[in-house]
Amino acid sequence: MAAKPTPTLLQSFPISENSTPETTPQGSSTNIREDQVLIIHDGVSVCNSHAEPHFGSAEVVRDIIVGLSDGLTVPFALAAGLATLDSSRIVLTAGVAEVVAGSISMALGGFLAGLSEIEHYDSERKRELMEVDQMPEKETQEIYEIFEPYGISSDHLEPLLEKLHSDKEVWVDFMMKFELGLEKPEISALTIGASYFCGGVVPLVPYALIEHARTALLVSAIVTIATLFIFGYVKSILLGNKRPFVGALQMMFIGALAAGAAFGIANLLPKP
Repeated sequence: MAAKPTPTLLQSFPISENSTPETTPQGSSTNIREDQVLIIHDGVSVCNSHAEPHFGSAEVVRDIIVGLSDGLTVPFALAAGLATLDSSRIVLTAGVAEVVAGSISMALGGFLAGLSEIEHYDSERKRELMEVDQMPEKETQEIYEIFEPYGISSDHLEPLLEKLHSDKEVWVDFMMKFELGLEKPEISALTIGASYFCGGVVPLVPYALIEHARTALLVSAIVTIATLFIFGYVKSILLGNKRPFVGALQMMFIGALAAGAAFGIANLLPKP
């Protein structure tokens, strides 16, 4: 199986305390300290030299962002278009129906997409397991090829190979992640559906509290834009963005642009 672009690999391996930097055939030097040890557990590599904080999985973050963004903009645009009828009750009824339907739709979409990803992952894993069973030498060579761009010598790979060869399940997990760039996907129906619902409730609250629809529209616009800004700011901080204010403005601008476009189109349509 041809090697594909891999995710970032751990760059440290166990060596004796007397080891010195080793020069690779390409002339590069690899400095590895004794306290930097590669640990393989359930196909996951970790380094004990220091702890780095990371926020959740990329899939969960992505689903929350998509769900909240859509939930904030779509119901707001719908409510804004219906606000011309000057009836908060009509706007609220239609808005709630859209939020419920949208949440279910997003959840089902996430569920079906997750099932497809799991089927693909399981298919690739069966193929990889077959290759490990029938062509262990070829799979071992692929491990060398994975680490070659990082200047890691074959001597430093021996402890890793020894561990992988002793446990085929871990070996397959390792190849799935670092050769194919695949990890066991999660079905994200609940995350994306709940995020959409939470986002969709925000622009509808003013219509539940204010009887005059046009006044409620103004309040809803302010609340929605403020929520987009706060959401963008928090998201940027959690993802390690050093410029959270820029991320907040970006989220607010994109959300406002989408809602404004939908509102404009709704106003161009003939009124009942």
